[in-house]
Amino acid sequence: MNILSIQSHVAYGHVGNAAAVFPLQRLGCEVWPVHTVQFSNHTGYGAWRGRIFDAQMIAETVEGVADRGVLGGCHGVLSGYVGAPEIGSAILDAVGRVKAANPAALYCCDPVIGDVGPGIYVRPGVVEFMRERALPAADIATPNQFELDLLSGRTTTTLADVLAAVADLRSRGPRVVLVTSLHAEETPADCVDLVTGDGEARFRVRTPRLPIAVNGAGDAIAALFLFHYLRTGAIDAALSNATSAIFGLLRRTADAGARELLLVEAQDELVRPTRMFQAEPI
Repeated sequence: MNILSIQSHVAYGHVGNAAAVFPLQRLGCEVWPVHTVQFSNHTGYGAWRGRIFDAQMIAETVEGVADRGVLGGCHGVLSGYVGAPEIGSAILDAVGRVKAANPAALYCCDPVIGDVGPGIYVRPGVVEFMRERALPAADIATPNQFELDLLSGRTTTTLADVLAAVADLRSRGPRVVLVTSLHAEETPADCVDLVTGDGEARFRVRTPRLPIAVNGAGDAIAALFLFHYLRTGAIDAALSNATSAIFGLLRRTADAGARELLLVEAQDELVRPTRMFQAEPI
């Protein structure tokens, strides 16, 4: 399996491609990473060095990959943080090139916009880009609950609200939606829910809430969900496998008191999660 992953990258820590590439490789997937930024570390530290790449650099890199004549063997495109709308345009151009070479390829858009607490943390125009251009082009979308509300224009407090918002997003383009970091009224205080739907079925996985807050988990689970969906074609299997792996990583990271995901140290969780969570129909 080959996946083109166009995301931010950090030298230290695990966010963006630094969170997505290794898990995919550990599962036996060939990844073609294209970086939209190169930072020393994620911005949550408050200080960082590096630079944002422009849209032309992204386009040139994808063009170079296309020159190798391999786009027909690309099974999926994954995108995450978009630094500016013009970078998003370059990503969608890459998606178009891949799908022209392989119409069966899937585009998974992780619409990184913000989260509860920090709110919106992307540049002006990115929210509109995600809503008006990225979602219509996507086959899979993986928002967190904050992003689900923002993109659907709804406020989700109950599971019924969430399912309505998922249906709204699906009406805009993606056939599959995965909602992460979900806390509905039905969610116990000591748990976290993840919900996915494809129009034919809807599933939920509930895990214990861990005493940890690290960056990159959303980037990793989007990559894992895409991989397992491409592998199985089933949203329940993709949800179960991706969630179980991420929970294992987070549990090991929490036990160690680490600030960054222990992707390397806990890599066996990617392949053989210690605890499997089964997706339940809703």
